[in-house]
Amino acid sequence: MLFVIDIGNSHTVVGLFDDSSLLGQWRFKSDRDMTADGLAVHYHSLFSMTGIDKNSITGIVIASVVPSLEASWHSWCNRHFSGSLRHPVLVVSEKNVRGIIKIKTDSPQEVGADRLVNAIAAWSQYKCNLIVIDFGTAITFDCVTRDCAYIGGAILPGIAISMEALATRTAKLPHIDVSEPPEQIIGKNTIQAMKSGILYGYGSMIDGLVRILGKEMTGSEDLLPRVIATGGMANLIIPYSNLVAEANSMLTLTGLRIIYNTVYQNG
Repeated sequence: MLFVIDIGNSHTVVGLFDDSSLLGQWRFKSDRDMTADGLAVHYHSLFSMTGIDKNSITGIVIASVVPSLEASWHSWCNRHFSGSLRHPVLVVSEKNVRGIIKIKTDSPQEVGADRLVNAIAAWSQYKCNLIVIDFGTAITFDCVTRDCAYIGGAILPGIAISMEALATRTAKLPHIDVSEPPEQIIGKNTIQAMKSGILYGYGSMIDGLVRILGKEMTGSEDLLPRVIATGGMANLIIPYSNLVAEANSMLTLTGLRIIYNTVYQNG
């Protein structure tokens, strides 16, 4: 089985594949102070509760945007799974995905591993011009051409960051829950106005960025790329967008599986 690990700034998502079937996925808060020993204790409990035999894990692939956590995970995986692994633990970087996707940016080494993973997963499924939007701590827009070239994108503050800024940097605006939409777009009180601003505002911003990014990609406002959303906040926001084709919560984990199989098959 293949153990896939996506280490983000706010959350770490792990999954277990048996060939192409995802047997399970788990989401935890990313603790930057977590050590390899701490991971051992934490995941020993998870494996025990779910009946997973660690010796059945024959491959591990990691994508990380948190260097300190990447080091802890890599150390733990090498220490606790070395006896069952068929190949060394694979840590995704622009160097080991060059044979899968062309990276046409000024500094390919600066592109986050998660962005490359999402781009590869989306292109593998659709093989067309794509904009992949990841709703994480930051919201990233990643542009992928039909011939599998990653050409860049846009980065903006995530929804949670914006909501936290409103509540902490203003005197009278409260923390709010946006899981329940406002009754109407024109807010009749502070909380409704904030909900409307976040939900409809981000939805409109998404559509606006998709239009201008798509026009630059294709040269036409009438030939917009397919838009795929992923990340923890995707399902919350896409009802307020008219241009997102679908949400795929498994996109990053699927991309990790594709990269692992391609790298070691070709290697």
